[in-house]
Amino acid sequence: MKTSASHPSSPQRPVIAIDWGTSSLRGARLGTTGQVLESRAWPRGILTVPPGQFEAVFLELFSDWMQEPRALCLISGMAGSRQGWQEAPYCPCPAGFAELGQHLLWLQPDRIALVPGLSCTNADTLNTPDVMRGEEVQIFGALQLAGRDSATLVLPGTHSKWGQVQGGRVTQFQTFMTGEVFALMSQHSILGKTLDLNGAFDEATFLQGVDQSQQTGSVLHHLFAVRTLGLFERLSAAQLPSYLSGLLIGEELRTQSLSPSQDRPVILIGSEALTLRYTLALQHLGIACQSHGAEATWAGLFALASTC
Repeated sequence: MKTSASHPSSPQRPVIAIDWGTSSLRGARLGTTGQVLESRAWPRGILTVPPGQFEAVFLELFSDWMQEPRALCLISGMAGSRQGWQEAPYCPCPAGFAELGQHLLWLQPDRIALVPGLSCTNADTLNTPDVMRGEEVQIFGALQLAGRDSATLVLPGTHSKWGQVQGGRVTQFQTFMTGEVFALMSQHSILGKTLDLNGAFDEATFLQGVDQSQQTGSVLHHLFAVRTLGLFERLSAAQLPSYLSGLLIGEELRTQSLSPSQDRPVILIGSEALTLRYTLALQHLGIACQSHGAEATWAGLFALASTC
């Protein structure tokens, strides 16, 4: 390894950064300071690729970029999963750039590698394992962009991730099935019979849900109120999705050790649409936060390339 885990230097070769997820594929050709020279995106996630065809798809979409002399390609996300190009075993926490670099799975030596993702063990009675693929690159990239080596970070999504980083190394993280539960409750449960998913987002109603989630009692009980508030016309069908979203995101926040007095803002990573509601909820509870978008992935892969 050439550099420390928290402050990698710039790689001295062209970097091709690829984020290959479950439903989408995007790539960026990066300049010598990490700037995006060109980017591409397709709905070609791993679920659309037949077994044994990953290399063919990769070459179809990125072979021209790989013709650059000494080009280095790092691929993060679900391409390294059991259902992807090849399984890259998880790198155990605590882990920083150095550990990730040591666990890269090289598809072509010194040329194309899969980023392994991270695993950790929760401090519960079962020592339950947790995993992430792709989010680890976003975490390290966001820290680079923020100029920090320690933070609490949140990556909203179908399976929301909360990560703790100390001294440039991810020490612990937790996954919450918030987005998936919202989809299940709103589309495949009795709650879906009373709400209108086409309604505009209602910030005030969303924050009512956040406030309710902070009260005593089970979220399973609070969820049923989505139905009864509609039945008794306390909330309209168009408002109910915002209330349900507030309940579920608020439940995430309730489990975290956050306080208005904490020294540094929580870092949110994701698109504006994904981070907006978390920003509203955190600020409503007096927690400072800041956001980074797609640039976090490219910054993380660029920095990781310097360890190769």
